[in-house]
Amino acid sequence: MRLGYFAMPVHPLHRDYRETLREDREAVILCDKLGFYDAFIGEHLSDKAENITNSMLFQATLIHSTEQIKLATGTTNLSHMHPVLVATHAAMFDHLAEGRFILGISPGALRSDAEVLDILDEDRNQMFAEAIDVILAIWENDPPYNIDLPNNRYTVTTETSHWEEVGLGVMPKPFQQPRPEIVGTVVAPFSKGVVAMGARDFHPLSANFLIAQWAATHWANYKEGKESVGEVASTDDWRIARTIFVADDDKVAQRYGRDDANSPYRFYYSQLYRKLKRSNRHGVFKYSHDEPDENVTLDRILDDTVIAGTVDQVVDEILAFREATGNFGEIVYAGVDFADADLAKRSIELMATEVMPRVNEAIARSQAAE
Repeated sequence: MRLGYFAMPVHPLHRDYRETLREDREAVILCDKLGFYDAFIGEHLSDKAENITNSMLFQATLIHSTEQIKLATGTTNLSHMHPVLVATHAAMFDHLAEGRFILGISPGALRSDAEVLDILDEDRNQMFAEAIDVILAIWENDPPYNIDLPNNRYTVTTETSHWEEVGLGVMPKPFQQPRPEIVGTVVAPFSKGVVAMGARDFHPLSANFLIAQWAATHWANYKEGKESVGEVASTDDWRIARTIFVADDDKVAQRYGRDDANSPYRFYYSQLYRKLKRSNRHGVFKYSHDEPDENVTLDRILDDTVIAGTVDQVVDEILAFREATGNFGEIVYAGVDFADADLAKRSIELMATEVMPRVNEAIARSQAAE
């Protein structure tokens, strides 16, 4: 099983913007040194706590500060800009990074982002679907392009201005051929979007705040999508994010990872739950669709979604989680605010050097015994 990193860290509102940006960069640089496979960075235009506004721009600052980790947008919100901008910027990034690039995509779910862009009443899922079709068409075709897809609001051509002799009207193609890996973050249980991902060979990343029973629903739908085009689904392509804190001492793990009023994990889920509840998306924390709202408490959310403990405890919890979801190819460590930088960095280190080797040894033993 691979180890990845995902950062849409929810920073306390009083923190200096420059400091949190430096901190988020330090986390990716540390993951690179420790051998993490990839790092996903989220983006929002209008959230003071989740304050990276453009994941591709942020990741570009890390190309020459890292050596091996794949730099991923996590996600590029396709309703926020014209697909020509995404296609050309992503192609340039892929060349700058010499292939160490993954394009993570989503519609963009934050209502305040939609409001500032004056698309609050638009069907952003439809905008997303139309945009990705155009991005792929740009990469697959040559100038003058003449992209005019049925029922698609975006048309793309350079027919009038194209001048091949001087290179005018020509958009770049990615370094990776035929394209970079495309990953979609999946939040909804039983998401039908995962079926479409499978059919198009996009890869799912199940969100870190999903309880095991809802994350498990994504595999069946991804498999259905692959089978619909005559292909076999591979669990290597399925990523699941988890909120994890590893400490040398179990009391520290419980305090910092859950119980303390100043725990960054408690702050993260307090913010997330309030935002999801306001947009009526808090059902992801329920055990059934008709469970009463009052059953969902912050303490229960932390119990269900945060893996916190010593190395041995975290190994056991990850293996138990895998038993509930079935096999998957990558566990993605979800970053939070560095309320205590030493503890936060130590957790990332222990995850890479102690937890994952033991997890993979246990998986190998189990597979050999089958």
